[in-house]
Amino acid sequence: MRKANGKTQVENVGIDLEHELPPAESNEESSSTSEQTSAGTIADGAAAELQKVKSERDALLDRLARTQAEFENARRRGAKEQQEYRDFAIADAIKALLPVIDSFERALQAKSESNEFRSGIELIHKQLQDALAKLGVRAISAKGEPFDPHYHEAIEMVETADAPDHQVIEELQRGYKLKDRLLRPAMVKVAKNPGK
Repeated sequence: MRKANGKTQVENVGIDLEHELPPAESNEESSSTSEQTSAGTIADGAAAELQKVKSERDALLDRLARTQAEFENARRRGAKEQQEYRDFAIADAIKALLPVIDSFERALQAKSESNEFRSGIELIHKQLQDALAKLGVRAISAKGEPFDPHYHEAIEMVETADAPDHQVIEELQRGYKLKDRLLRPAMVKVAKNPGK
């Protein structure tokens, strides 16, 4: 094989073949080709990563939407159960008061003496107190007790020498509490005794 004028001649058993070799590539071209190849690989990798991130985002958004829907359903269910519980509690309270209403109706229909009428009303009053007691309602004791701003509401301060200072001397309206919760304070007159 001989090289002459950029052509390679092959001598083989009497046959001359001329073959023109492509000019040798410069380093610039080979480096740009390798850069293009690596840039293509990076772009393919980035596109794959972007697609992966998008699919994760879509999955998270779907989970968020489902969680929000579940939360909203739980909130609605809780509100409905609370309302049903309130209705049930009110129904129990009304059932406890129905016999009192029946007694009032019978008392109003009866034609009797005023003493008998009064004793009937007193009996109904006791029934009502018993019904409220079953529901957990208790009257707040006031007359003769020291004034307590948590349970008493002072309407008037009365100067008197007959009672100690800050003692309840008269109950104008009875106060009530439901178990430990104050429903209504007692309206009272309180003694003012500067001498004691």
